[in-house]
Amino acid sequence: MAELPDDTAVTDATAETDAVDATADGYCPPGPPGPPVPPPVAGGPPFAECVLCRKPTEYPESYRGVTLCPVCEWQEAERSACSG
Repeated sequence: MAELPDDTAVTDATAETDAVDATADGYCPPGPPGPPVPPPVAGGPPFAECVLCRKPTEYPESYRGVTLCPVCEWQEAERSACSG
């Protein structure tokens, strides 16, 4: 019957691998900062106004159906979700 290898050899190899992994950072260093990001511009197509509060919505004026601003849309979803 063949003898099994010595357990210390496996432990030593594992320790060497762990030592190599521990010294590596594991990530790339950050590069130089890019140009500053300009703030969003309130341009683009004319936006529809909310049918409840009359604030601008995320939808263009050409959108068909009920248009709600994000706040009113969230509140309407709360009212209609699992009401019982």
